Amino acid sequence: MKEYQTAQIRNIALVSHNGAGKTTFVERLLFDTGATTRMGSVQTGSAAMDFEEEEIARNSSVNTAIAPIEWGAHKLNILDTPGYADFVGEVNVALRVSDGAVIFVEAVAGVEVGTELVARYVEERQLPRILVINKMDRENVRVERAMASVRAALEGNFVNLQLPIGEGTDFQGVVDLLTMRAYIQGKAADIPANLADAAEEGRMALIEAAAEGDDALIEKYLEGEELTQGEVVRGLRAAMAQGLVVPVCYAAPQPGIAVKPLVDALVQLFPSPDATTGFTATVDGEEKTLPIADSTPLVAFVFKTREDAYGKMSYLRVLGGVLESDSRVWHVNADTEVRVGTLNVIRGKEQLPVTRLHAGDLGMVVKLGDVGTNDSLAMRGQQILLPPTEQPEPIASVAIHPVAQSDVAKLSASLNRLVAEDPTLHWHAETATRETILSGMGVAHLDIAVKKMQSKFGVNLTTTTPKIPYRETITRSASAEYTHKKQTGGAGQYARVFLRLESLDDDADFEFASEIFGGAISAPFVAATEKGCRQALDNGPLGGFPVVGVKAIVYDGKEHTVDSKEIAFQIAGREGFKKAAMAADPVLLEPIYEIEVTVPADNMGDIMGDLNSRRARVLGMDQVGTKSVVRAEVPLAEVQTYAADMRSMTQGRGVFGMRFLRYGRVPSHLQQQIVEHRRRELEQED
Repeated sequence: MKEYQTAQIRNIALVSHNGAGKTTFVERLLFDTGATTRMGSVQTGSAAMDFEEEEIARNSSVNTAIAPIEWGAHKLNILDTPGYADFVGEVNVALRVSDGAVIFVEAVAGVEVGTELVARYVEERQLPRILVINKMDRENVRVERAMASVRAALEGNFVNLQLPIGEGTDFQGVVDLLTMRAYIQGKAADIPANLADAAEEGRMALIEAAAEGDDALIEKYLEGEELTQGEVVRGLRAAMAQGLVVPVCYAAPQPGIAVKPLVDALVQLFPSPDATTGFTATVDGEEKTLPIADSTPLVAFVFKTREDAYGKMSYLRVLGGVLESDSRVWHVNADTEVRVGTLNVIRGKEQLPVTRLHAGDLGMVVKLGDVGTNDSLAMRGQQILLPPTEQPEPIASVAIHPVAQSDVAKLSASLNRLVAEDPTLHWHAETATRETILSGMGVAHLDIAVKKMQSKFGVNLTTTTPKIPYRETITRSASAEYTHKKQTGGAGQYARVFLRLESLDDDADFEFASEIFGGAISAPFVAATEKGCRQALDNGPLGGFPVVGVKAIVYDGKEHTVDSKEIAFQIAGREGFKKAAMAADPVLLEPIYEIEVTVPADNMGDIMGDLNSRRARVLGMDQVGTKSVVRAEVPLAEVQTYAADMRSMTQGRGVFGMRFLRYGRVPSHLQQQIVEHRRRELEQED
């Protein structure tokens, strides 16, 4: 691939609900530009963009794939994103390194759930966008119906950039309102007579939208002067950048109808990287906004990591300067130097080596040391740090269990590699339940992650619903005495301790104090008693859960000049702690999460009723456009399956996020059930 300057580059993300035809559109571009010799198909598993094992099996994208498209004198870095909500992390990654977005709407289905979600992400990032009514050649297509769903579900001033010539099986092409030419079956032609009036009307609406983007143009327009073609394009670019207009196009990529005028529009209306507002970075400790240009000091952002048979591949975007193959750069996050081997541009899984990448371009490097996702690269001595891509907190979890001993040995390292590839995945070892927990954005997300562990990293796993990591605490002060004696014929063991437990805040750490006066217990044995108390924290008196919010005070005791040893006082401290804890009215604590649910207003009643049945405490409700938003505190035990349940209640139109808030006390009527169930579990384990 030849070298492209910053002004020639366009970075464009394709977003939509699953099945709207994004991947097919990219396959058509690859075929039409000669990058592939035959057009790939999602259904047959031959698509260049869907190359992962799970993508082929599911006939659906699960990762963001990149296709550099050479179009005349320009290079379009097309980022094909997944359409399923579980893979929203991949969408965020693509939008982070894009300068514009194309929202695909399936012509028959109209705006679907996933499209609403990703369109909101595009708006939040304030990216210019174009909307495409796609698959116009399908039966039962009605353009008016599709546009009605767009205006009902999405925010924006939607103005036709093109008019469709026919619809459904009669779709033949489009009228381009910028050039006022028709494109029928891939060939330029005069505008059909039956569309002449509509084209004139559409052209005037487009010019009016363009004029609103620039003060000088609106003055010229209001004075009755005609805008030139260049001024219309300039005005549309400005209006799109300000969010004042969303141009609408029409296409049928499978048969290749109206694809060329659509791509021409992408080149004309989306900004090159150097025409954007630049990027924000922390430079020597101070936040600054820098232009995306070759003249800016070298800085690159690693936005994605992937592993295959060749090793770790780091996908990056050059934001400043020129990055050269076979060079050395500074890994800002680790404050170390790393070597850049061969630079590549990526077409699906195909690697195309290049000599250099100019500012604004996307590329990939294999085996870039310990550089990970969200890391920054710069020249030695330049501390330019880029902020990480913001990702949502996980909303679903599974407990994973290695199948064989060989899997246990590889588990931790493989999980770290998995999370490095996908930052929306998290894992941790839960000490309270002795389980390894993998968390992600939904059931499908976790299912694919577990399968990837097997196919990529050779770790076989089974999964279960995670146990709730309860904790225990006490509700009042209590004292206990414990004497440990052991005689084995020789030197024995002897320790006697008097302990008092006091209740602290439920989220407080353990505290230990000594009120020993007069040397009843010597200092080393006091320390041993504390060690024994800390050992007892791991297994509470109710159900063997960790103990928190307790202060232990040793206030008296007795030692033997010969038989007293540190191990004896450890045992006495541990057993004395348990005895005192049982007398201090212990209670269970459960994790409480804050949950924010966004649903259509019609579903609000069902959501509120369901939350009340889950022991939720509603914190507040808001109305945002046509959506209702409710915030509530809810115990984790009640929302482990909420991702699937909420989608079922809202027909997939609801979304939610959750984050850990604190631990709260379990109601007394539930505590006994939990304790009895826990004891049965421990008996079975024994």
